Amino acid sequence: MSSLRPVDLVEVTVIVDGSIDVLLASSGPAERPPLAYDWSERDQLRAEHGYGLLIRTVVGGESHTMIYDAGLSRDTFLHNCDVLEIRPPEVEAIVLSHGHADHHGGLEGVVRRHGRARLPLLFHPDALLERRVVFPTGHILRLPPPSINDLDAEGVSVVSEAGPSLWCGDTMLVSGKVERTTPFEQGFPPQQRQDGSGWAPDTWIWDDQNVVIHVRDRGLVVLSACSHAGAVNILRNARIQTGHERIHAFIGGMHLTGGLFEPIIPTTLEHLSAIRPDYVVPGHCTGWRATSQMAAGFSGYLASSVGTTYRFAAP
Repeated sequence: MSSLRPVDLVEVTVIVDGSIDVLLASSGPAERPPLAYDWSERDQLRAEHGYGLLIRTVVGGESHTMIYDAGLSRDTFLHNCDVLEIRPPEVEAIVLSHGHADHHGGLEGVVRRHGRARLPLLFHPDALLERRVVFPTGHILRLPPPSINDLDAEGVSVVSEAGPSLWCGDTMLVSGKVERTTPFEQGFPPQQRQDGSGWAPDTWIWDDQNVVIHVRDRGLVVLSACSHAGAVNILRNARIQTGHERIHAFIGGMHLTGGLFEPIIPTTLEHLSAIRPDYVVPGHCTGWRATSQMAAGFSGYLASSVGTTYRFAAP
């Protein structure tokens, strides 16, 4: 994917995430939404256990826009866009990070508002698997896939692709399947899939995919919704796919929360430190333990909060 075009600017706006702090100050590349005089009388931003980003790249006189995931609830993505008074230009593609409901629940509403006829909706084929999680306690959580028939009826052009692909004027790389090379990032062992004859293990979540942008003379900006492939695997994969070593920023969920994943926090952070990203913006499913350690240990840590726009520009 050496044909990934370097950009002059990338803007990443967090539309859906699990955290809001309206008193956060803007700092460096993070621009926080201002509080209006009549703030308490207006509709408020919502946080939920989901994720959704609006991505804009600028190169020369061109501007390109992509939506990456749409949150859990049907209207949260649109509601937060309205509160932020975001009126994005024509969206060129919608990318689904993987098939879990906290990332595709808002797709139907997003497509209705922003979708032109046959707007591309890109996902890995495994995103359509019927899944569930069986916890050690015996509790079962259903993870329904998106309804492609319903979305197709709304006018999108369904694109099922397992490998990497370039989008938005070749300024955004969608990784496709991420190769697993680390011994400590072991997928999601409690997950199962329906295979026609019953439930079978579905540990690796091969549909987990991320978006990579190359900011000229700065390095790669890597966006990952859940990092079921493993945060370190994702950054290694981005380097291999693009041929660029420097990671300028890593934004998104790292799935380091809960008793199953907290034991790998030290090893993950050790490897992230060796990769040396300029900025780290952990969100969604990263968890408070891992996030607090990153805040203490990474000089380039930036807090994730709904409504924040992160701007990364070429020199």
